[in-house]
Amino acid sequence: MGANADPGKNLSAAPAATAGALPRVDSLLAAHQYAAATALLRRQVWGQRRASARALLQLAYAQQQLGHYPAALLYLGLAQARQPRLDTWRQQAMLAARHRLVGYPTTWQQELRVRAQRYYYPGLELLLAGAVLGAVGLGWRWRRTRPGAWLGYAGYLGMAGTYLLALAPTPVGLVARQGAVLMAGPGAGAAWLSTAAAGDRLLVLGREDIWLRVRWQNRVAYVRADDTFVIE
Repeated sequence: MGANADPGKNLSAAPAATAGALPRVDSLLAAHQYAAATALLRRQVWGQRRASARALLQLAYAQQQLGHYPAALLYLGLAQARQPRLDTWRQQAMLAARHRLVGYPTTWQQELRVRAQRYYYPGLELLLAGAVLGAVGLGWRWRRTRPGAWLGYAGYLGMAGTYLLALAPTPVGLVARQGAVLMAGPGAGAAWLSTAAAGDRLLVLGREDIWLRVRWQNRVAYVRADDTFVIE
């Protein structure tokens, strides 16, 4: 987020539990008291577990103004996971490009995926409801149901499965320590591949003991779990 960005832009309404504190945060941000705003917001997010998308975006804005770009990317990522928005993703990509970080594609495919993820869960609910209704209808009239109807239902299930697998949110790991080591295997004796910068974004493929299996430059690599913050 830029220095003149509006911390309230493109933010959703906060839950009632945080409504009393947010005006105070707005005042602190308007007065450029970013450290004080950060302290208040962190108590809400981590202490009270009240992580609204608005609070997370405000935290990202305050951290950016304080020069803590890895923390800003973390809170932007958490906000994006809670409430996928194209504007939030573009802010992450812009900040990452400014600091030459990897894992923030700016392709049209990525933007399309972000748009789709915004409606992923409502769409999934509709598909599952359709599957249930279809199964009930076919079961009710199974003696008189033509084979074409069963084939159509099988195609519908295939479409629902493709939707589920292709657009399911993927966990990502944000590198939390400068110079985190990327290895070819889950062990200190594996071949060294590279080092990651704080704020680099890696797709998480799985976990093996203390290591995360991640996607790095179109190949599989391993990084210590303690060196990353995983966003589900």
